[in-house]
Amino acid sequence: MAPKPLTESEIAEALGGLPGWTVEENRLIRSYGLPGHLAAVALLVHVATVQEELGHHADLALTYDRLGVAVTTHSAGGRLTALDFTLARRIEELAPAHGAA
Repeated sequence: MAPKPLTESEIAEALGGLPGWTVEENRLIRSYGLPGHLAAVALLVHVATVQEELGHHADLALTYDRLGVAVTTHSAGGRLTALDFTLARRIEELAPAHGAA
């Protein structure tokens, strides 16, 4: 069974607990600045590990010292679900250890 899409009010409430994240075109978006390329790659690998654990995957964009994250639930018609916010919170928990800002 596909996860249930969140309502606009549920999205707004969940977004309140995720500073730096925004919603654009039914995607939860965040970009992290990191102290260098290896830190950005390390964060990407750490995020990939969490994604495998959750069975939910974001679109990741790596540049020299930045990691962009875009999350949506394809099985819910490209809408935001609680699973998207769970992944975003997990990323927020691990990002500081990589020097992310």
